[in-house]
Amino acid sequence: MAKELAFVLINPYTVSKSRTGGVIARYISRTGLDLVAARMFAPSPELARAYAQLIRTDSDVDPVIRPILADYVEREFGPDAATGRSRRVMMLLFEGENAIQIVKDVTGPIRPTNSGESVRDTFGDYILDAAGAVHYLEPAVFIGPTAHATGEALKLWAKYSAECGGIVDTAGDVAQGATLEEALVILKPDNFRFASARPGLIIDIFSRSGLRIVGAKVHRMTVAEAEEFYGPVRDVLREKLKGKVAERAAKAVAAELGMEISEAIKGQLGEIIGPTYGDNQFYQIVQFMTGRWGEGLVDEEKAKPGNSRCLLLVYAGPNAISRIRSILGPTDPSKALPGSVRREFGQDIMVNAAHASDSVENAKREMGITKVGEDTIRTWVEAYYP
Repeated sequence: MAKELAFVLINPYTVSKSRTGGVIARYISRTGLDLVAARMFAPSPELARAYAQLIRTDSDVDPVIRPILADYVEREFGPDAATGRSRRVMMLLFEGENAIQIVKDVTGPIRPTNSGESVRDTFGDYILDAAGAVHYLEPAVFIGPTAHATGEALKLWAKYSAECGGIVDTAGDVAQGATLEEALVILKPDNFRFASARPGLIIDIFSRSGLRIVGAKVHRMTVAEAEEFYGPVRDVLREKLKGKVAERAAKAVAAELGMEISEAIKGQLGEIIGPTYGDNQFYQIVQFMTGRWGEGLVDEEKAKPGNSRCLLLVYAGPNAISRIRSILGPTDPSKALPGSVRREFGQDIMVNAAHASDSVENAKREMGITKVGEDTIRTWVEAYYP
């Protein structure tokens, strides 16, 4: 069976209530599909109307529900009528065999059964009045229920992806002001070794920061990006590890040759071997983040997308850097507080679940290196619908 591309649109209400992590956890763990792209949108009135019209004319949707869903999109996806400020919508793309039907099954029907089995059971609402008419509707997410509907919707959103997507830090529910900061968070490759709820659960922990997700991208870091991203760490490792290397090298030489090593010789061993050992440790980090051993590669090879996948998220709000890092926890998971991301999901100082920017300046530098606002939605859609 050929692979398909399916999408999930996490509605503005679901996103604003910080239910994003729970929704993502459900789709990754219950579909077993590959999460291949993610992007934040601030839909324009034109995009909201166009998507509503697609739903309004989709004969595969229940004719009773169809106009209600279309009206919902036109009303809730576009800018707020009172303030004119945009709303946040997150698009996820999943790839795999029978992806469209699998996503549909996990999403559940518009009329939830309240069993908790589907995404809409848990995160959606469908309330009728005494006369049996729809009193309140919150679908939680939108999907493409058929191959045709999926294709039409994807082509539409891809058309507006550059205009309406990227870093949406001016959305109506994003706090503005002098203390506004943006922090880059990377959910590292150890969270994507197999389909699990981990990425969503980590996002759920970060939600207690009260910050808003304003950017999202599934990324395969290149070796060149990793070298630049972790470049400052390399010099630290080369210097910091000299003493450790000197002690271990002196012991090894003494054991092998049966002779004592003077402090002067020990220091020389550290100066000679320490930087090389630091480089080795540096490239282990690069390998972990990219899935490729980068040392010795030519520039052309370094520029190729890595084999490992991570999820980039940009959080915005007052004092975002310190708030995110306090929830993340220290580099060593064993020293992190209970309830922190690294204590819950970290393994060691390298395989520690997530990275977070440590300053406003570094956040800007890191977002530039990883191109977190880059439009990958259109690339994936054009691959399936050239």
